[in-house]
Amino acid sequence: MEKTYVPKAGEITQEWYLVDANDQTLGRLATEIARILLGKHKPNFTPGMDTGDFVVVVNCERIRVTGNKMEEKFYYRHSMYPGGLTATSLRDQLKKHPDRVIRAAVWGMLPHNKFGRKIIKKLKVYAGPDHPHSAQQPKPLKFN
Repeated sequence: MEKTYVPKAGEITQEWYLVDANDQTLGRLATEIARILLGKHKPNFTPGMDTGDFVVVVNCERIRVTGNKMEEKFYYRHSMYPGGLTATSLRDQLKKHPDRVIRAAVWGMLPHNKFGRKIIKKLKVYAGPDHPHSAQQPKPLKFN
């Protein structure tokens, strides 16, 4: 009888990866980041266990999208007052808060529960090329 392998806490190693979002397509980049955060690229991947790695994303203000998404894609928030719905286009969101664009795209690909909220904290997103995580020595990650 074969038993299911479940990694112990001491067997899980978490690495740091650096992703340059310059000229990357938003959705394709977000799927790869979500895959690394979940740990699906590792042989000891177990659903429901945090086997994933940390991801630092730089240059997120220079992300690329296809089609007419710059004008047609909107981000919504509500102030909880009557008539308090605010819609922000992708173009405006990239100007004001470019880190939220990648964070929202990755969050949509993670589980929406306590596990997903724990995983999204391992995503560090920065608008420019500088980041404060050089002490962790993140490995550069290239996508096709």
